[in-house]
Amino acid sequence: MGSSLALSLRSADYPISEVVSRDRESSRRKAKALARRVRASASTLRAAQLDADLIWFCVPDREIAKCARSLEAKNWKGKIAMHSSGALTSDELQFLRNRGARVASAHPMMTFVDNANTSLRGVSFAIEGDREAVQAVRKMVRRLGGETFLIAKNDKALYHAWGTFISPLLTSLLAVAERVAKGAGVSSDMARRWMLPIARQTVENYTQHGGARGFSGPIIRGDTDTVRKHLRVLGKRPVAREVYVALARSALRTLPARNARELKALLR
Repeated sequence: MGSSLALSLRSADYPISEVVSRDRESSRRKAKALARRVRASASTLRAAQLDADLIWFCVPDREIAKCARSLEAKNWKGKIAMHSSGALTSDELQFLRNRGARVASAHPMMTFVDNANTSLRGVSFAIEGDREAVQAVRKMVRRLGGETFLIAKNDKALYHAWGTFISPLLTSLLAVAERVAKGAGVSSDMARRWMLPIARQTVENYTQHGGARGFSGPIIRGDTDTVRKHLRVLGKRPVAREVYVALARSALRTLPARNARELKALLR
């Protein structure tokens, strides 16, 4: 996420003065490579200058407060400090607020994986924190081509759970589907390739029409015989069967379905 953010900010003509990493050799190597791409200097926490007006913490949630405390002795007066956790609030940077910084959290609703530079254009950021910091991040996100919305501190965990449904748990579902395909004689490479058109169209249908009108398949048709066959053949694949039953039950609660009573009994 930090790499994608740095590259996007540089493309939007924001000067980046410093990329700060841990002291591990692998971390320093990555920081130097990124720093070269964004025309910044690379340093470690111990040697960080932090002479920028805005410092953005792109570290795991469990490390945010610890990282902020390790930099507490720096001059924070008049600076803006931000982190990108979806679940934690700006209060993780309270140490720096006490030192004169204005703090915020700004979480992009986007997925980031290693060795992939992800564009932030069109991405929505959930933000909260001190007024000056919130204003600064709103301006930055606009220049990145994204959107912002204010979120209450006590809503962040639920907001992040929403994001977890959208991406990591969706990836988990696709991985289970790949295993089912393999049982039907379809290789993993072919399964991923063949799943892409139907997965894309499903998301497109949902986006354009919503859940009820974007829903298809045996459950909306009330096809109990087909669902029964699915459950039988998935009996030898307990993980896939468990996922199927959980999602089918959820569909019966939230989406239209014929023969709902019979289907509920079948899935019990």
